[in-house]
Amino acid sequence: MINFSYVRTTDVSEAVREIALDPSARFIAGGTNIIDLMKENVARPTRLIDITRLPLNRIEDTPDGGLRLGALCTNADTAYDDQVQRRYPLLSKAILAGASAQLRNMATNGGNLLQRTRCYYFYDTGTPCNKREPGSGCPAISGLNRLHAVLGASEHCIAVHPSDMCVALAALQAIVRVQGPQGERAIPYAEFQRLPGDTPQIDNNLGREEIITAIDLPAQGYPDHYAYLKVRDRTSYAFALVSVAAALEMDGDTIRDARIALGGVAHKPWRDNDAEALLIGQAATDQNFRCVADAYMRGARGYAHNTFKIELAKLAIVRALVQAVRMERNGDKQLHRTTTEPR
Repeated sequence: MINFSYVRTTDVSEAVREIALDPSARFIAGGTNIIDLMKENVARPTRLIDITRLPLNRIEDTPDGGLRLGALCTNADTAYDDQVQRRYPLLSKAILAGASAQLRNMATNGGNLLQRTRCYYFYDTGTPCNKREPGSGCPAISGLNRLHAVLGASEHCIAVHPSDMCVALAALQAIVRVQGPQGERAIPYAEFQRLPGDTPQIDNNLGREEIITAIDLPAQGYPDHYAYLKVRDRTSYAFALVSVAAALEMDGDTIRDARIALGGVAHKPWRDNDAEALLIGQAATDQNFRCVADAYMRGARGYAHNTFKIELAKLAIVRALVQAVRMERNGDKQLHRTTTEPR
């Protein structure tokens, strides 16, 4: 049994002070990941700080016309919020594609950003893992790696980030708001999560004594042309082999702006600004979409069991872009669905 102390806080500043007192302390909110890690002996916090009573569970407008999602809003409340569904349907679709209804009812927005990889070797404490013990090795590189990264990996780690919600946040260019001993700061989502490099044990750029307070969405939510495509082994409660969040701004058949983010292929949601730029000012054609897909996957490297992801990701990108273009043309946004495989 893991022995730990427990404390409940009701103020953000108090929570920051509590986490600073013990290097092994961890915050707990929905608990949908930290409890699993504790059960598997992967995480052994000496102190749990309950933050569920903090006033961070509201969804409200921002002065610049965007929307602020409280870090303690549940994934379910966020996905079904009227403003999120109307102004940021891409985010709603992505959240509803993840986990199960029961987990979405418990999981929080802040916790979703901080969840750890589901790599089998990370969870198996009987095997080496550079994320658990830096310098011990990455057995996934030569082992069972069907679900692992084909982009942005390193010789130290080929794990992938498991979140669906985060893929949409990357495409929308959200801002992560945090608070720590030095006060508040805002982190662009692209800079929040990290690639493994030489420090695979560090998942993100959140300070150890900082807490996520909110996620800010920009005014532009791409409500007319969007798609979230998740390719997985089964339609119920499975992590993505490849997922694509696509958001377009159209002028007739011409693309004025494009955002694409990939999940299931890297240590963080993957974006390529140069590849996206290939679509700007271009016609929405399959040929142009295939060019962008090829550009997105340049430099991809497969391992023994996951090489198929490279071609799968290309197909998924094209399929997601086709879906995003066709939404308004169909005259019924409800025709768009999160699908499970390219057709």
